[in-house]
Amino acid sequence: MAIWCPALAIDRWRLGEGLRRGEGADAEPFALITETAHGPRIAAANPAGRDAGVHPGMMLADARALCPALAVAVADPAGDLALLERLALWAQRWGPWSALDPPDGLIVDVTGAAHLFGGEAAMLDDVRCRLVARGFAARTAIAPTAGAAWALAHYGGGREIALEHLPVAALRLDGATELVLRRLGLKRIGDLSGVARDALARRFRSTRAPAANPLVRLDQLLGRVPEPILPVLAEPLPLVQRRLMEPIRHRSLLDQVLADLCVDMARLLEGQAKGGRRFDLALWKVDGEVLSRRLELAAASRDAAHIAGLFTRKLDDIDAGFGIELARLSVPWSEPLPLAQRDFEAAAEAHGTSLAAFVDRLAARLGPQAVRRPQPRASHLPERAQRWVGALEAERNTQGELALHARPLKLLDRAEPIAVLYASPDGLPRRFRWRGEVHEVARAEGPERIAPEWWRERSTTRLRDYYRVEDDAGRRYWIYRAGLAGDGRGGVPEWFLQGLYA
Repeated sequence: MAIWCPALAIDRWRLGEGLRRGEGADAEPFALITETAHGPRIAAANPAGRDAGVHPGMMLADARALCPALAVAVADPAGDLALLERLALWAQRWGPWSALDPPDGLIVDVTGAAHLFGGEAAMLDDVRCRLVARGFAARTAIAPTAGAAWALAHYGGGREIALEHLPVAALRLDGATELVLRRLGLKRIGDLSGVARDALARRFRSTRAPAANPLVRLDQLLGRVPEPILPVLAEPLPLVQRRLMEPIRHRSLLDQVLADLCVDMARLLEGQAKGGRRFDLALWKVDGEVLSRRLELAAASRDAAHIAGLFTRKLDDIDAGFGIELARLSVPWSEPLPLAQRDFEAAAEAHGTSLAAFVDRLAARLGPQAVRRPQPRASHLPERAQRWVGALEAERNTQGELALHARPLKLLDRAEPIAVLYASPDGLPRRFRWRGEVHEVARAEGPERIAPEWWRERSTTRLRDYYRVEDDAGRRYWIYRAGLAGDGRGGVPEWFLQGLYA
């Protein structure tokens, strides 16, 4: 089954403004625009705007010339895609899986499910009614293949029609390929049957993308070749529950169960490096009634004591009746919350011990040389900025910490050579190869020049220029160039990777 929402972006804007279709601001000409290299361009228009001659693809200046009263807002493709993903999960009520058909469509596998809704016609009516109730205009179709369902939903006009009567655009071709077919006089899918297959294969043999090859799209339409579709999978909802051996009625027991649930949830969220913003507590009574309470936080958290304390205030009006036999805690809204190391002094107060006492016990059991700690050393070179000493060794007097730039959390045991491409010998790195993988540099900062320690190095030691770089995947590295071209201390400069940022 194919579901097409031709006005998804406009419908999302209207629902966000709390308007009904054709009322308020939606009754006046309105359009969503996107910024392009040549200026703002119309991305979508409401019915009033289209009646005034405004259509997607027009430049905003041309649209304003036709309709001076046109109101505009900036389009949000990312928000539209997020809405489409939520609709894909919601559409799984009609089939076991669903897939995205960006930017405004869905594909749902309804194989063997139509009889559950009274047949295919009744299923399509149910889909349309539910989408209209949610505020979305939609066109739907069911066919043996995804390509045929898409073609009927977009060009079938809501009626039964033979596939050969549909325009070639129903094959999901790109604009250039569709233009070539029209210039050849092939305007409908049925026209392709009058052309020898070998002739079409020779004409489009250099194109591998399905959208640029009408033969591939035609075979997918008729089911001759499979069409891989990536389904949308729902992320598992963090959930913990306690099924009680005996129904509980007293508040003290309920508080204990709630505290246990919060500890279990905190452990589950910690394993996922997440924190909850919304917590739902459901209590099943013996008589079948379900009591629910919701808690929302200002920031993501997985502090079990804090969450349990907030829930406690929401349970004052709970009537357990004959008892509660099941308690369930879920987190429908969570956000990334990185793991954090607890402060040693706070942990010492909580557990009645200290870091020094812990080190003393380890040294007494394993020996004083088996326990070591890092000690800073006055050196600008990263590999010499600290040394390991015995845990019981007295700290040396130093001249204070060196004022260095931000260092990465992880330094490699030995700097690894990399191949770097840069605009000029002294320019910023643009691309580098490390461990057989090429990284495109999206951002670079530097250089930070570190000169060799002349009092301990030979005259041939070269200075270093350090750079903090970020590749196109968002990973950050600390790299340096050893030496400069023509510095008289060796050949061409060499590049190394020494650290990784979190």
